[in-house]
Parts: sequence; C-alpha cells; structure tokens
Amino acid sequence: MPAPLSRRDLDFLLYEWLDIVAFTDRDRFKEHSRETFDGSLDLSAELAVKLFATHNKKADQNEPHVGSDGKVVLIDEVKTALDQFSQAGLLAAQFDEEVGGLQLPSVVARACMAWFQAANTSTSSYPFLTIANANLLMEYGSRDQIDTWVRPMLQGRFFGTMCLSEPQAGSSLADITTKAQPAGDGTHRITGTKMWISGGDHELTENIVHLVLAKAPGGAPGVKGISLFIVPKVLPDGRRNDVALVGLNHKMGNRGTTNTLLNFGDGTYDPTSERGAVGYLVGELHHGLTYMFHMMNEARIGVGLMATAIGYAGYLQSLEYAKVRVQGRTPSVKNPSSPPVALIEHADVKRMLLAQKSYVEGALALELYCAALVDKQQTALDTAEADRLATLIDVLTPIAKSWPSQWCLEANNLAIQVLGGYGYTKEFDVEQLYRDNRLNPIHEGTHGIQGLDLLGRKVVMNGGSGLKLLVETIETTVSCAEGIESTAPYALRLRKSVDRLVEVTSILWSATDPAVTLANSSVYLEAAGHVVMAWVWLEQLITVADQQGSFYDGKRAAAQYFFRYELPRTDFQFDLLASLDSTTLDTEPAWF
Repeated sequence: MPAPLSRRDLDFLLYEWLDIVAFTDRDRFKEHSRETFDGSLDLSAELAVKLFATHNKKADQNEPHVGSDGKVVLIDEVKTALDQFSQAGLLAAQFDEEVGGLQLPSVVARACMAWFQAANTSTSSYPFLTIANANLLMEYGSRDQIDTWVRPMLQGRFFGTMCLSEPQAGSSLADITTKAQPAGDGTHRITGTKMWISGGDHELTENIVHLVLAKAPGGAPGVKGISLFIVPKVLPDGRRNDVALVGLNHKMGNRGTTNTLLNFGDGTYDPTSERGAVGYLVGELHHGLTYMFHMMNEARIGVGLMATAIGYAGYLQSLEYAKVRVQGRTPSVKNPSSPPVALIEHADVKRMLLAQKSYVEGALALELYCAALVDKQQTALDTAEADRLATLIDVLTPIAKSWPSQWCLEANNLAIQVLGGYGYTKEFDVEQLYRDNRLNPIHEGTHGIQGLDLLGRKVVMNGGSGLKLLVETIETTVSCAEGIESTAPYALRLRKSVDRLVEVTSILWSATDPAVTLANSSVYLEAAGHVVMAWVWLEQLITVADQQGSFYDGKRAAAQYFFRYELPRTDFQFDLLASLDSTTLDTEPAWF
C-alpha cells in the first residue's frame, strides 16, 4: 500500500513554493531550521504509517461502544497511537515555549497533522480538536486557566472538545437553550444538552476539557447573549463533574471517533443538591461566540486539510492500482490478441487521475498557504501588515473549508471509479475513505453556511476590503505569470475569471433584497473557490516554470487540466449569478 501522502509534494510546497525556511529569520522561529522542520515531518510520517494507518480499517469496523460499566470502549490501538503522538511532542508543536511548546510554524504543524489525517482521520480527530481547544484558551483564557487546562492538554494528559450544537438547534446557534447560572463562588452551573460532540467521552486521557456555549442571565437575545465556559469531565479536586454521556452517534464514516450526545447538569454525578455542571467562564460574559469563532475558524481550515488528506490518500491508492491492474486495450491497438495494458494507459483513467491530482494537490497547496499566512500574521512587526494578513485569512477561510470538502470528496469518488467493482468493496480502502470524507462537507458548517459567510460577510466586510485584498493578491500572481511565456496563457484566462468575480459580486449586491443576493450563495462559493484554486495552480506553475523532470511535468499537467476542464465551469455559474436568478426563492414548499 502506498504512503498516504506524497513527501515529495510536501517538500515542493513547503520549500520550493512557500520558502518556509525564510520563516527562521523571524524571532519566534529563529531556533528552527530546515533540519528541525524535516525532523518533524519525518517523525510524523513514521508514526502515521506505523501506528495510525495500521488500525484505520480496524477502527472503522469496530466502532466505539458503551460497555456494561457505562464507559466508552475503543480498540486498544487508538490509545497506543495517541500516547505516542503525545510523547513525541506533536500536541505542543506550534505552541509557545513557556507552556511546553516547540514554537514550530503553524504551516509545518499543519503539514505534520496532514500525515495523520491521511493515515487515520478518526484517531487523528482527538488531537486535532484538542489543539484547537488549547489555541482558543491560549488566546482568551486566564493565566490560571492556561496552567490548569492547557498545559495538561499539551502533555496529552487531557483532551479537548467544542460543544456548540444542540438537538433542536443544529447550526442555528442563536437558538441554543443551554443555560449558565452564577453559583456565587466565581463559577457557573451549566444545564443543557449538546449534540454531535466529537471526542465527547472516552477513557483515553485523565480528563476531557469541554468548551461549552451557553446563555447566562442578562444577555441579549440571539447569539449576542452567548457565553463560553470550560466544563471539564473531572473537576480539579478529582470529583466527577455533572456531565453525562447519553449516547453515541453512529455515522457513515469517521467511525473510530466517539461522537456523543451529552447532558450537562442532569444530577447524575453531582454529589451536592445543586443541579448543574461546574463551568468556568472564559473571558467576559456574552462574548462567547466571538471567542468560539477562534476555534471554529481554525477548525474550518483544519477540516479543509482533513478533507484534502483523505482525498490525497484515495488518489495515491487509485494511482497505485491503475499502475498495476492490467485490463483492456487502448483504441490504437488493432490486434485483439495483443496483451492487455495497465489501466493507467487508458485516456479516461488518466482523466480521472488528473482530476484527482488537480483537486488534492491544489487543495493541499491552499491549506498550507493559509497556514503560512497565520504564521506571517502572528509574527508581523507592522500592525497594518498584520491586519492585512488577518483580512486575507478571513476571506479565504470559507473557501479553504468548503472547496476541499467538496472536491477532494469528488477525488475519493473518482478513486472508487478507477478501481471499478473492487472500489466499493471493503477489501480496498477507497470506499472507507469516501465515507470518512463525506462528513467534511457538513463538519464545521455546511456549504450553505460557508457560502453565506463568504458572500454575506467576508467579501463585503469593511467596505469590500476582503474581496479587494483577495483580488490584489491574485493579480500580483497574474502579473508575474504574464511575463513568463509558458504561463502567460493561463494568466490571461485567470484574469478574465477574476474580473468576472468582481463584476458578479457587484451585481449581486446591487439587488435591493438581501434574500435575492444570497439565494445562490453556494454557487458563488463554488465559483469563487474555483477561481482561487486556479490562482493556486498558477502560483505552482510559476514555481516550476524552469524546472525539468517528471515531478514538475506532473504539476504542469495537473494545472493544465484544471484550467481546461475545471475553471470553465465558472462561466455558467457567473452567468447564473449575474441574472439574479430567483428559482429557489420562488419555489413554494408545497410544490415538492
């Protein structure tokens, strides 16, 4: 079985394109070098292949269940792998030295995590959520909260979750009903139910640190009344907090991760007569959603990387199969007694492989680019530059989440197709990879939510500065590509697409009714995503312009495929958007 990721591609993106060695000139990363970056990547690849990939199928076939003692039971290999992950220091890799971190650039830490997500997305989800949880508390938590909760998470003693959704509310956080009442001792008592909590209960660590959204007295209606609380499974004095596992959800994929329905404050574990789970306020009251967006936005980019990694693993498996599976003859072979050829010799199989390559390699480039922006923003010496980078991250986030979760899922679909009848059998991994990846278009906000975010907020924020900055960034690449003979035609095509994006955005927002403007925001998201992905491929084309060898030829072929087969999709989409089509708005529910 091939490795779940291409180290050659990672090296190209990190060192030849993004030039991350230059990051070591910044004070935060000055103790690092190409050698320490490579060491982290090598270690991640080794652990991912030896400890994570080896139980991926077993975890899928042996889902978590609740034992007779009420505790969640997982296969032993999950804890073995995660213990090694923690002991290797990978949980703390990107964190400050003062809390035990290595101050590794986020872009390197993301590349390391991609190995684990490609090898076993279920097991990798536990540290994925823990790291995002710890990042939020590092930003908004008190010094005591960091010492009490973050340090043990970075040591692997505690894991973390995010508790947002509720059975009746789903993604509509304005409608959550979980409540927080002051207890008079500086804490709050949390009562309510949370749904779809990944990693919500297990025996992998000493404790689980839940970050819970709840409404405290005195808050405004809707999302402005939400506060954020740390609600641990076990209190600092060792008592079990009033957090009860109600049941496990059983999903079509990502089956090795516990996914839970939790009750806070049902009285099951609280030894006092006071009902409610003990919660510790993070930051100020009624600012909870603002704080949680720190974790949500990190998780959105992380989900995009997860989708990319799973798509990449499927691509490499279908590529290997196409090379060794002998079947059929090409149309140019006239003699029926001629020996059959490998699948990879057939034009349509090449089409499917090129499509996958363009999706997964393009998506990996986008995710690492976003991570590099985070590093640059956090270490910028100039406030204006930091603000500019933060704006670019904001406008790219919904695309970085949704584009890979749509198109790298399509890569998994094509991987099954390459394998033919074997593709949808359990004997091969590609069917599981598809099921695992099918969750990512929903994780951390559906395409619909991301489309509303992009068109309704990000491209028009601060007087349209989000879209303006994105366009300026792309045009810098286009201008560079216009001066190179091999990339000039691609630059011309992309410039037309960018101009159309700007034009259509203006037309959409010229409508007098926001419902009309936003009715087709998912179409807008997909079109904008394709424009961004064409830009990412043009960036790679510029980097390989003077390079020779099959690796670079492969980059050029994938870019050509994307510009000729994929980018033209946006022409129809932009036409539809510019027409202010109201088909969906005009359709009555009774007509279905």
